Amino acid sequence: MQESQNVTDYPNTNTIFSVWKFKANIEIKPAFENLCALVANLNHSYAVRIPDGRISCVMGIGHDAWIQLSLPTPLPKELKTFEAITGSKHTAVATPGDLHFHLRGTDMSVCFDMLTAITEILYPVADALEEIHGFRYWDGRSILGFVDGTENPIGDQRELFAIVGDEDAAFKGGSYLFIQKYLHNMQDWTKLPVEAQEKVIGRHKTSDIELPDAIKPDNSHSALAAIEDEKGNELKIVRDNMPFGNPSKNEVGTYFIAYANTFSTTHKMLERMFIGVPSGNYDRILDFSTAHTGSLFFAPSLRILKAYTADSTSD
Repeated sequence: MQESQNVTDYPNTNTIFSVWKFKANIEIKPAFENLCALVANLNHSYAVRIPDGRISCVMGIGHDAWIQLSLPTPLPKELKTFEAITGSKHTAVATPGDLHFHLRGTDMSVCFDMLTAITEILYPVADALEEIHGFRYWDGRSILGFVDGTENPIGDQRELFAIVGDEDAAFKGGSYLFIQKYLHNMQDWTKLPVEAQEKVIGRHKTSDIELPDAIKPDNSHSALAAIEDEKGNELKIVRDNMPFGNPSKNEVGTYFIAYANTFSTTHKMLERMFIGVPSGNYDRILDFSTAHTGSLFFAPSLRILKAYTADSTSD
């Protein structure tokens, strides 16, 4: 069977992101078993019903929930409760979350139906902390007007950078899932001339071509979000960011979601952005985009989920 959840799928036209927190003093394992079966069923059913729809449901599990649910131990090597990263001016905040669902579809009705089915199981035992409806904006741009995810790996490299391998054999096929909800200060952003915006991002706005190193500031987003290992090899994460918003309420933003085979890669990127290189030379985009959430989850392999389905003993 397929080892991993659909974490390497490309962004779709519509997405719902949903974060849940278990209620206190309630038995949650039966609901979780039903949930594992549902995730598998949703992915299989829609693959048959709408084969060209690129529909997927990915479930991530937080550190505390992993322990509470008595999932396999020792835990995935880098699964922990995310701790805030505080720089001289901006903070990558840490917020709670036991389960995270990433629902993708060509049509929002599919995402809506998937979340409805998930809610029917979870509502008695958990509270929904976030529900964000994302959408594709023009040619994959954020509300800031720049193409998002240009540096994403493509093809086979998506699996290479997103999926845990033999280095943590018990959790092979899993993926570290990190999320942040950013709200944009569009009033200040739109006051910037396009040339100034381009220096914040590090790319030309219309063409999406990266600025030459000679003119690209070292605190631009593209400069600080680029990560290398100690040998100078480029490290990547698989971003599935989506814009969202309520323009009439002046609330627009980007839901940042990263899949990676190690959380340390994502954490290093966050340190570069929020603390800066050197310290204090933080990512300029943070002057216009504020992180309001920050949580780490692990998306286990389908093999692990199957072991916890309510009907697994009848296979």
